[in-house]
Amino acid sequence: MGRRSGNSQGNRSRQLIMAKHNENLRRDTKVVIAGRKPEWTGPVVNPPVWRASTHLYPDMEAFTSDAKRNEDGQFFYGRRGAPTQWALSDALTKLESGAFGTTLYPSGVAALSGALMSVLKPGDVLLVTDNAYEPTRMMGLGILKQFGVVTRFFDPLDLDSFAQQFCPRTKAVMLESPGSLTMEICDVPAMTAIAREHGAVSLIDNTWGSSLGLPALQHGCDISIMSLTKHVGGHSDLMMGSASAGKKYYTKLRRTAQALGHVVSPDDAALALRGLRTMPVRLDKSSKTALDIAKWLAQHPEVSHVLCPMLPGAPGHELWKRDFAGGCGLFSFVLKSADETARARFIDALDLFGIGYSWGGFESLAIPFDPAPIRTNSAWPPKEWGTGAHLAIRLSIGLEDPQDLIENLEQGFAAMEQA
Repeated sequence: MGRRSGNSQGNRSRQLIMAKHNENLRRDTKVVIAGRKPEWTGPVVNPPVWRASTHLYPDMEAFTSDAKRNEDGQFFYGRRGAPTQWALSDALTKLESGAFGTTLYPSGVAALSGALMSVLKPGDVLLVTDNAYEPTRMMGLGILKQFGVVTRFFDPLDLDSFAQQFCPRTKAVMLESPGSLTMEICDVPAMTAIAREHGAVSLIDNTWGSSLGLPALQHGCDISIMSLTKHVGGHSDLMMGSASAGKKYYTKLRRTAQALGHVVSPDDAALALRGLRTMPVRLDKSSKTALDIAKWLAQHPEVSHVLCPMLPGAPGHELWKRDFAGGCGLFSFVLKSADETARARFIDALDLFGIGYSWGGFESLAIPFDPAPIRTNSAWPPKEWGTGAHLAIRLSIGLEDPQDLIENLEQGFAAMEQA
């Protein structure tokens, strides 16, 4: 009897907390309580994993009624989710200021394609930032082109040329700030204002900053997209994406996702929820370590440029200070005089950095990159850098001790210099 009373009291307390959810709760508190509705969790902390393709109805009256309804949080069929997925969507919505709802996708790329297809039709023009994630570029030049959408690329640092790119058929703008390789910060509020003046929808790949670092909808974006594979998952063991929006565009996202059959595994949703609860702590740690390493690299004689918007004096730092509430562990640097063989020796010598795609996990990663071949409307390297190889490396900083990582990078520089 006492146990039942305690559970009831606990649920009432949680309901009171949730009732205050739209008040001025701070970041870390929101991350802890978001998506934990008592009807989804019962007497436990986390929502159980609901593995179900078929949802059963008690009788024909319920079946006939429910078959006509398509609402969030309603049992219907496994493709529309159950409490595990609903809890994750709800939590992400609560963390994205200004969002009405969040749609989940089986990967970050699926979130990008699903969001773009929800706002574009044949004959439309899409503007894409020239420093976009390469799969985003390929989407514009590939599948969207096949469906009759014209994609044009713009320089993310040139507002005047950006404004001149619009035509009556321009219906959407795809932003990314910072760019996932070269780390340029664009003026998101200015660009979204220009897009709005021309009647275009603004979408942003907000994976680097996340809703905790960049309040994208508050800065004028209509749809904020994240690869949950990265910071939200945080442990390199799931693939997932999300798109959050106000009511108008969330309705389009949801309808398109259902038409395309997008659904995420309840097991993966549970992993993402678990990762979400510790995301602020991990972001704070990896951001601090990344900044320490960026400062160290900026003084290294073999480094010509550090591309880290969190670093004072680095390109985009002032815009980052103005628009962002936080950062993450992802940044890049450019070698001063190395060739590709020396760069490969550098990366091979890093014992504490894995060589692999993705980022945002607890482990550090390093990859080489050369963006020049895929740029079409902005210069790489920047003209003011002059001539030279300008070979670059992207680092994803994890949760290791910063001094150990610095010593490991020094080991890489020593290997690079070997004949």
